[in-house]
Amino acid sequence: MRIRSTLIALALAASSALSWAQDRVVYHIDDTATQALKGLRNIRNHLDTDPGAKITVVTHAQGVDFLLEGAKDANGSAFAGPVAALNARGVRFEICELTLKNRNLKKEQFIQEAEFTPSGVVRLTKLQVQGYAYIKP
Repeated sequence: MRIRSTLIALALAASSALSWAQDRVVYHIDDTATQALKGLRNIRNHLDTDPGAKITVVTHAQGVDFLLEGAKDANGSAFAGPVAALNARGVRFEICELTLKNRNLKKEQFIQEAEFTPSGVVRLTKLQVQGYAYIKP
């Protein structure tokens, strides 16, 4: 019985250590004008320092706008390029479907890298419960 308990404890410790080997982070963007460009830079820098990090970006409200086809920052540069580059590095970009409904937007209006989640706020909560660190640029 004692050996079994010890083996279970060791297995749990090993499992815990493996789950912490990769940082998991959720970036929360709800305002394109003040957060999108800064958030994309933060994420790029994050991955440059920690290439193994698992990053998800959850957007809602006005934060979905930078993922619209043709969206540009205040300097006139398209958001699509940096988003595609980060997506190629494993970053997920998720859009709140409640926002789409409330703003009469369609999924087809967004860039191909965009994924959708029923509720941005619920998704943020679930990711944090799963151990994701929360960052709001």
